[in-house]
Amino acid sequence: MDGRLKRVWRKGRWWALGLVLLLVVPPLFGALALRVSYAGDLRDDARTRGRDAYWIGHAWVDGRKKDADLKALAARLKGTGIKDLYVHAGPLEHDGTLPAARHPRARWLTDGVHRELPGVRVQAWLGDVLANDGPTGLRLSDARSRDAVTASARQVLDAGFDGVHFDLEPLQSGDADYLVLLDGLGRLTRERKALLSVAAHQIDPLPGAHSALGLFSDQGKWWSQEYFGEVARRVDQIAVMSYDTWMPLESLYGGYVAQQTALALEVTPKSTDLLMGLPFFHEDDLGHHENAETVAAGVRGVRLGLGRTDPGRERFGVALYVDFAEEPGDWAAYRAGWLRTG
Repeated sequence: MDGRLKRVWRKGRWWALGLVLLLVVPPLFGALALRVSYAGDLRDDARTRGRDAYWIGHAWVDGRKKDADLKALAARLKGTGIKDLYVHAGPLEHDGTLPAARHPRARWLTDGVHRELPGVRVQAWLGDVLANDGPTGLRLSDARSRDAVTASARQVLDAGFDGVHFDLEPLQSGDADYLVLLDGLGRLTRERKALLSVAAHQIDPLPGAHSALGLFSDQGKWWSQEYFGEVARRVDQIAVMSYDTWMPLESLYGGYVAQQTALALEVTPKSTDLLMGLPFFHEDDLGHHENAETVAAGVRGVRLGLGRTDPGRERFGVALYVDFAEEPGDWAAYRAGWLRTG
């Protein structure tokens, strides 16, 4: 091999080594950090505060569910920490409006829950796909659409709901129009003495992760911690969608949830309920591995994050997603890991 080829080979070798270090070493260190985060003892007081929530499907307001189903729901929730039900009453139209025909049995449900489950609140879960730069979807930059969303919130409150829960995706970190929308919704819910809650994206596991991901996708998987805090200050409840994390192992998923719990606690006001989502659903794809994203691992991660960061916090809980995909083992893991034993 002549000198020129040796130099090229040597240079190529260093480029290859650099690529390996870039692609392999950071994930390995990240995995190790998550595994360490999943270790440790659990505080016995890091359990339910009686402020948990439960996402339930559209069948509860469109006529498919009957009185017997409501009684079965009441029996299932007896002795748990469930305080709020997020009931799918949408979706919104892309202009922000909500046809009343989408929730014809809303009053039956709210009256029935208040009767069968005294103290449990029923919130209308509304959502839509955001247009961002795409051709279709809800455009938060349009003031008329934001006004229509607020009018839709007024509509479901008139139908008997105790609050409104919004899940608008994909919502990019730093979206100022979303904050404007929340300000308007907050004025309405305070006037009506109702609840305003939102489903929130995960927080950057590494500083600037949302910006790096934005180079390849506009899906808004992560928010900056600062933006998460901006949203949390504008609502009564914020529920982190702490699933679909790409994690391949239970220990990594649990460590990730512990990290997310700590990051969210650091910036959520004491006056806002912070809820961490638990996966009551089962599927296998790139974003979600059901053998890794288990309820047991999620509960352990939540308890570790709470115990390490703010063990005395009262306005805290978990949110269970979702009733139409759950299995009995999900409830068993929630009860065993999160409910108080004494």
